[in-house]
Amino acid sequence: MTTIAWRLAHIIVSCLGYRVGWHFGGQDVDSQTFAYAGTADEALKQLDQMYGDGTRGVRELSDADLENPPAVGPERFPMEGIVLHVNRELIHHGAEISLLRDLYRWQDGAVPRRI
Repeated sequence: MTTIAWRLAHIIVSCLGYRVGWHFGGQDVDSQTFAYAGTADEALKQLDQMYGDGTRGVRELSDADLENPPAVGPERFPMEGIVLHVNRELIHHGAEISLLRDLYRWQDGAVPRRI
């Protein structure tokens, strides 16, 4: 079983960080040297930053930008497909984080069960 921390790091670095760096002029992100968060608060700040940078970048794309592969980065699909893929990843891993959070809260009877 993975952890909430791992899922957040995956979203921050692999789902958003790479693309912000490649496509929207952000800092290049390397999973080996990235300064991963040491606390939940720090991870949420990193998530907010990457999500904000990515969202701003997508909003600035023209129709032509969306229809064509990006000029920079290894991905050679139309940008609209990349945006869709990233959103699916955010939904998928965000749902896993929610599930893990719920399981953690209910472990060992930590939260009284309602009938």
